[in-house]
Amino acid sequence: MIVEHKTFDLFEKMAFEKAVLVPPVTMPAFMHNEACFFYVLDGKQKSIGATESADLKKNEGVLLKCGNFYSQFYEAGDNGQVEAVAVHFYPEVLKKVYDTGLPQFLKAPKSELPKTSMAVIKGDVMIQKYIESLLFYFENPVLANEELLVLKLKELILLLSKTEYAVQVHDILSTLFSPQTYEFKEIINANIYSDLSVEQLAGLTNRSLSSFKREFKKVFNASPASYLKSKKLEKAAELLLTTDIQISHIAYDCGFADQAHFSKSFKQEFGISPSNYRLNQINNNLN
Repeated sequence: MIVEHKTFDLFEKMAFEKAVLVPPVTMPAFMHNEACFFYVLDGKQKSIGATESADLKKNEGVLLKCGNFYSQFYEAGDNGQVEAVAVHFYPEVLKKVYDTGLPQFLKAPKSELPKTSMAVIKGDVMIQKYIESLLFYFENPVLANEELLVLKLKELILLLSKTEYAVQVHDILSTLFSPQTYEFKEIINANIYSDLSVEQLAGLTNRSLSSFKREFKKVFNASPASYLKSKKLEKAAELLLTTDIQISHIAYDCGFADQAHFSKSFKQEFGISPSNYRLNQINNNLN
């Protein structure tokens, strides 16, 4: 549930936004002609892309290229909510912002596309102070005129290029609006253990639900729901036997947001609860 949402537009595009949410919330971010820097102020969030994902906690951010993503706000902070800020980059806005010419790292893509579509920024004081300055303007919106917003957008791009992640950031910025292409099977295999729905997985592959199901059946010779559930439970069973990880953590790691649902699904598949499944293995080892 969204509790608060504040935005600043620049050249008729939403460039800056701040949101307060009560988790759990999953939101799509299909950025076909934009890129984004996302920063967590409080709580925990997961950005899920076609083949990559990034878990963020307080004072951590991620730079995302254009493409299809989902944002999962899954754990509240001390105030019972998740707070986050996002800054959006549009090619037409950047051309106006840099009216005398784009800086070198925003110009035409290099000959070889980067292997990543996201760059995680952790523990950077410059970025943290920048975000704090944005919060001041969200609290005092009358001060946020066009001239100031132009400066804040350019400031963020400059600061990102000065972080310890500069090489990765430059690699992404140079191909900011060149979407990565992925094979269908590559996307599915990268997201088997996420808790995305079949509809959301279809979105990551840029297909309608019906065409996604047809392609899935063709590639994996099974329906999406049955195949994904089977793979998740196989991994859960393996972790129960080979690790001492808490069952609730195993459920999350295998893509089950709810432990009760995990336990029910596990018993349906193996005829025994997860805890008894692990206990039986311990007893067998002792004997």
